[in-house]
Amino acid sequence: MAHSVLFDQDQMYGGGGHNDGLEFYQTQYANPNAAASSTGGVGVHGSADEFYASSYGTALPIVERSWLAAFGTGGFPNESPLMEELGINFQHIKSKTLAVLNPFKPIVTEIYDDADMAGPLLFILVLGTFLLLSGKSQFGYIYGVGLLGTIGIWAILNLMSQGGIEVMRTASILGYCLLPIVFLGSIGLAIDFKSGQLAAISALVPIAWCTYSSATMFVTVLSMSEQRLLVAYPIGLFYTSFALLTVF
Repeated sequence: MAHSVLFDQDQMYGGGGHNDGLEFYQTQYANPNAAASSTGGVGVHGSADEFYASSYGTALPIVERSWLAAFGTGGFPNESPLMEELGINFQHIKSKTLAVLNPFKPIVTEIYDDADMAGPLLFILVLGTFLLLSGKSQFGYIYGVGLLGTIGIWAILNLMSQGGIEVMRTASILGYCLLPIVFLGSIGLAIDFKSGQLAAISALVPIAWCTYSSATMFVTVLSMSEQRLLVAYPIGLFYTSFALLTVF
């Protein structure tokens, strides 16, 4: 009975005696060249480049498959660089750093429109590393003072100004202006600030430098030229705390 079920299927589907049941459909092309001519020159076995060229009229773009392509524009067409997608602008980082090093130079307010935190985080990490090499592990105090001080200064600036400023932009400006304190930390690797007078004299210049740079940036961005001293006072206390962590 099983033999009749298996071998009588040809009669059920009208197949001939020589049909083995493996041919499911018939192609309308006698050879692959006929298929290529009807599909615009792309055969069944054509490459992806030929299909892309026949469909879009241009060659298939070459995609660079390397880890370096992730940091540039060597990937897909019109793809933005990875650093730009992450919001890291090296030109702005350079401009902000130079503005801190030369606080008397006129400030371009456009570079402070973004809340770039790459530079501040780098400066904080370098400062903490210098203090660690000096025998002082102050990472927790650095982040704690930085967080509380940033929130306090942000609240004061929003109460004093009409337009206001975002908390991340406040943190970005305060972090970039921390650079002179980082220089003070590097000096501490060569000089031991055991004397209170030496520590005070060494910290005065970085504190004044940081305060003047930061206050100038905030006054320029927020148009608060008449309130420069009021802006500089809490900022000076902020950087004095970092100076105390560095020299003691």
